[in-house]
Amino acid sequence: MNDKNRIYIFDTTLRDGEQSPGASLDEKSKLEIARQLAELRVDIIEAGFPVTSPGDAAAVRKIAKEVKGPTICALARAVTKDIDIALECLKPAKRGRLHIFIATSEIHRKHKLNKAKDEIKRIATAAVKYGRQRIGEVEFSPEDASRTEPPFLYEVLESVIEAGATVLNIPDTVGYTTPFEFGNLIHGIFENVPNIGKAIISVHCHNDLGLAVANSLAAIKFGARQVECTVNGIGERAGNAAMEEIVMALDTRKDIFGGRFTNVRRDQICKTSRLVSMLTGMVVQPNKAVVGRNAFTHESGIHQDGLLKLRKTYEIMRPEDVGFGETQLVLGKHSGRHALENRLAKLGFKLSPKELELVFGDFKTLADKKKEVFDDDLAALVEREIVATPETHKLVYLRVLTESGGEPKVTLKLRSKGKTLSAAGTGSGPVDAAYKLIDQMIRRRTRLLDYQIRSVTVGKDAQGEVTLKIEGDQGEVVIGRGLSTDVIEASVKAYLDAINKIAHRHRGDKKAKAAYGV
Repeated sequence: MNDKNRIYIFDTTLRDGEQSPGASLDEKSKLEIARQLAELRVDIIEAGFPVTSPGDAAAVRKIAKEVKGPTICALARAVTKDIDIALECLKPAKRGRLHIFIATSEIHRKHKLNKAKDEIKRIATAAVKYGRQRIGEVEFSPEDASRTEPPFLYEVLESVIEAGATVLNIPDTVGYTTPFEFGNLIHGIFENVPNIGKAIISVHCHNDLGLAVANSLAAIKFGARQVECTVNGIGERAGNAAMEEIVMALDTRKDIFGGRFTNVRRDQICKTSRLVSMLTGMVVQPNKAVVGRNAFTHESGIHQDGLLKLRKTYEIMRPEDVGFGETQLVLGKHSGRHALENRLAKLGFKLSPKELELVFGDFKTLADKKKEVFDDDLAALVEREIVATPETHKLVYLRVLTESGGEPKVTLKLRSKGKTLSAAGTGSGPVDAAYKLIDQMIRRRTRLLDYQIRSVTVGKDAQGEVTLKIEGDQGEVVIGRGLSTDVIEASVKAYLDAINKIAHRHRGDKKAKAAYGV
């Protein structure tokens, strides 16, 4: 970390981001996101909190083994057991980092830990020393630092640096501080911690007051060199500082930030945002800065006139700089494999021959339904194939008859375990009717927790993407997705996708086989 102007991006989407309610990711999804984060060129990936579950530990180990480029980090409490498990998971990584934390604020000391200042300091120092003896990079976080008495915070930081901490992370754990306060806190650390020159200052801000990005940028102004953030700003409660906003603020306002920069590939930002949104089931709000659907959309006649004369009148960033691109006709039903492969390559997708064949089949089906096929259509098709789940139950045929004032009638055919199942029935709506039929046909026992639908692209023939969550009888919650120009078909596909995920997860479980028709 010799370049004093470089700001290091510590991405915690897979750890703190996953702590968003309902955003649980399986190992395959985590690996897919980690690979894209490497393509994005973040500096550090916090892959998880291994002690929390065997699944989280397995995911961290898998990412450490397979993802090259970024430093791979694992979180641990200031507890020997946590540290040992985290270090074991990090063994395959070319560059690994251990991240240790313990709360330091008065409210946490008294009401959560029931420990005195001296004991907190001793535990933190011992944990860092223990970790540093076993790995070259140790990051330390005094949880709730922004509400910790500054003199005590300085003491703890000085002590853990002496014990071997290489990065000091200053978290605004509950999103309580303001840019003025936080900037002064960072300044105070540089002024009052004698050995601060031996470590890098990092910040980790939450968005409870909507100030996570502003606080992070204030810290950078006062000397912080690493920012901990998440894609789309997801995270506990109101979320974390949004990675894309940090990166583009530094890039767009070099005049304010003295030439500080990140190594992030800006043209991969929107692709990463879309992937995280799809896999977590957390839809990006249309007016979200940088990556929202409306971020580069102009409706006002005055704005449109200004843009036609000079883009900079109403756009401070170019959409192509963040990989947003422009909605445009790219392919049609007469296009062949070579044309499709060429366009996908331009969009940043590298597919194997087998994957290309799968996407090409879906593309042809879609092209027959749509007059225009857009870039977002293609991206959705590719991403669906990348994270595809083995289809234990597959939709073969769907027929829906509806009339005003009457119950919809649905006919379904499924391919299940080599057999074709058929059924017809009614419900309070076509989706309800279809789901009831699926329940009857495969004798499943799940509960629908959430259902969302959005338009993936533009126009009357736009594809609809349905995202839903179901809970299995063993308490597991999975996300299902379906994509089609017909929203009822998309709904059926999403429901089957979720059920297939449960079936795939429990392939070796006899009870699950009976429950989910594996």
